[in-house]
Amino acid sequence: MDWICSSHIARICTRLMIGLCSVLAPCLYAEEPSRWPLFRGNSAGTGVATAALPKNLELLWSFRTDDAFFAATAVIARGIIFIGDAEAKFYAIDLKTGKEIWSREVELGFLGSAAVQDGRVVVGDSDGVIHCMDAKNGDTIWEQRTDAEINSSPNFFQQSVLIGSQNGTLYRLNLADGKILWQYTIEASGGIQCAPTLEGKHTFICGCDGQLHVIDVVTGTPLETIEIGNPTLSTPAVYGADVYFGTEGAKLFGVDWQKKKILWTYQNPRRKISYRSSPAVTTDAVVIGGRNQLVEKIDRRTGTSRWSFRTKGRVDSSPVIAGNRVFVGSTDGRLYGLDLESGDLVWSYDSGGAFTASPAVADGRLVIGNDDGVLYCFGKKEA
Repeated sequence: MDWICSSHIARICTRLMIGLCSVLAPCLYAEEPSRWPLFRGNSAGTGVATAALPKNLELLWSFRTDDAFFAATAVIARGIIFIGDAEAKFYAIDLKTGKEIWSREVELGFLGSAAVQDGRVVVGDSDGVIHCMDAKNGDTIWEQRTDAEINSSPNFFQQSVLIGSQNGTLYRLNLADGKILWQYTIEASGGIQCAPTLEGKHTFICGCDGQLHVIDVVTGTPLETIEIGNPTLSTPAVYGADVYFGTEGAKLFGVDWQKKKILWTYQNPRRKISYRSSPAVTTDAVVIGGRNQLVEKIDRRTGTSRWSFRTKGRVDSSPVIAGNRVFVGSTDGRLYGLDLESGDLVWSYDSGGAFTASPAVADGRLVIGNDDGVLYCFGKKEA
């Protein structure tokens, strides 16, 4: 009897905590306004900036590579931008001036974003090597090899790194020395291209096997697998007990991971083309870009469309919500600023080169690179 009562109380407490996490999610997942240390800004992958951006964004500087392009999203910490190009180089760039601080070359380039913690920069390259570098000078601290290309972006759990590989394996590595703590492999060609996201001691990945995987981040033990029907490259955004992501089957999913229940699916009724963008999530909204050229806002609770905005190219870039605006790039060469409530266009910048990378927002600045090999920084010019 005592056990039954204790178990019942534990379940009630768990539900209350999950409910509280849902209410407080923006605060729990928020990073400092001066940082954008991960692909989607925070460990839950919500794509919501805590830094305010000026009403009228101006181009402050641009940084151009030599015969390369940017597919990766920048990360920002301590006033430094960290980003790799798709050919061979990784850069540290001063956020204020756009000047190169250091760079280093590898055999092949970088398609996934880096991540920064405790003065260390971690990133995987197209040759299957996970690099951990000193943020001050780019010196190698450790390397760990996988046997396939890495498109996944890292995340951190305490003093460890989570990152996926095209070999179908999610790795948890010791941040100090790169030693493998555990590895979890899915049975699928094409592997894991999303970034792993976190909620407490749970990590979430979607792979080419058409399933959402919920894994105990401490032990590497699979807790749940939820059938989603199609492979995906979209990084799951976690909001309390719910997870949101798009698939190659042209569907956006809302899933209650604890109940192993699909809450809703959304598919544009007229333009059914796959999602490779990762969603941004707030209390009320899920915003995502599609290969159907649309940016769409979906009601988080019901899965119904609130608005859609049509660009002139694919939207593989993942939107970022900053205040009451949504910022996202398109392969039409434009970076768009949309009103979060109405979907109206409030700002845009034509770069001439396609955007597949996503914005990074920190210290009142927005940073994004394009396939012309140009990294742009927008903000407010000093008087």
